[in-house]
Amino acid sequence: MTSSESSRQIITRKVRPLVETALTDTRVVLITGPRQAGKTTLAKQFARNGRPYITLDDAGALNSARSDPVGFIRGLQGAVIDEVQRVPELMLSIKESVDRDDTPGRFLLTGSANIATIPAIADSLAGRMATISLLPFAQSEIRSTPGRLIERLFAGEDVIADEKPVLGDELIALVLRGGYPEALRRATPARRSAWLEDYVAQILDRDVRDIANIEQFDRLPRLLEVLAEHSGQLINHSSFGAALGFSNVTAQKYVSILERLFLIRTLAPWSNNRLKRLIKTPKLHFLDSGLLSVLREDEEEALRMDRSRFGPVLESFVFSELLKLASWAERRVSFSHYRTKDQDEVDIVIEDRRGRIIGIEVKASATVRRQDFRGLRQLQEATGDRFVRGLVLHDHDRVTPFGEKLQAAPFSVLWSM
Repeated sequence: MTSSESSRQIITRKVRPLVETALTDTRVVLITGPRQAGKTTLAKQFARNGRPYITLDDAGALNSARSDPVGFIRGLQGAVIDEVQRVPELMLSIKESVDRDDTPGRFLLTGSANIATIPAIADSLAGRMATISLLPFAQSEIRSTPGRLIERLFAGEDVIADEKPVLGDELIALVLRGGYPEALRRATPARRSAWLEDYVAQILDRDVRDIANIEQFDRLPRLLEVLAEHSGQLINHSSFGAALGFSNVTAQKYVSILERLFLIRTLAPWSNNRLKRLIKTPKLHFLDSGLLSVLREDEEEALRMDRSRFGPVLESFVFSELLKLASWAERRVSFSHYRTKDQDEVDIVIEDRRGRIIGIEVKASATVRRQDFRGLRQLQEATGDRFVRGLVLHDHDRVTPFGEKLQAAPFSVLWSM
């Protein structure tokens, strides 16, 4: 180990206990998430005798797996296989192997593309594989704080402000840093931007080819830039396609590919039969606010002067933080957004399996007014007793009540609780 490596801060990943538990009772465990989110570092912690580490980013291993996937797996008692999306054919061979020997924890896989969404793979490993999401660092991981906001809200606990909230210029700087471990190791915004630009270029040049057969690779960088300018907005494939000369169908296909690579995430609309004027179009978010800001060419000084432009980046940051909190929470939840044809909205709706609801609205300003709760009040009325809490997160240092189950709160509650 070099001195630079030994001096790096070791950040404990909160999904680690989930991986440990899954390996004790499930034959195949898949850690899935974007490249450079820390999957390899985490997976290597579980390599041992009988479960060696193999990466398909290695040319020799890649060629061997592609030329004879059955033989490649047959020679293994078990393994940690990194970047398994590079040879999807291995999944069927793994299925055959674990059907012959159903010992738990035989294979720990990582994937930088969401191969679990491919029907043939999902069906073949149904009941045999546990999937665990690993996104870039959450603020609660960086700060070694509990990271239990979602569970505590559903448990009915009071919202508590951090004693040292992140406000103003400090909040902008935090959001623009994002969560990729390698980007965070860069000391300056310019160095982080350079790394993130190279990261996007490498993903579009290499990983897209592993999961899709498309012809117009050269237009993907421009598509990503167009999507970045629409982050936090309703998805309009026709508009995206028109900007690049794509058909609606082609634009939809390319957006789906970028989502499978964990660069973006579509947020489904919330629905309720009692409300007839709901918008039924998904919203678009980027999974890392640092990457989003680079694609939008947003710099700290410019955002200080124009907080309205900061809003979409901040909303994606909040959405990403909530996804990370949900990835290790014991309670299973789903995410959506609420918007009516009258433009009343709730940015993020969190729903548990009992149908209980938490609404989150994001405001870049320090001031919150009663009208900022209009969408939350509508959601509260529509869901009745199922409504647990409505929060407007904003750039402030304390929690302020705005009615029954409605409060304004600092962004720092995302990691302080």
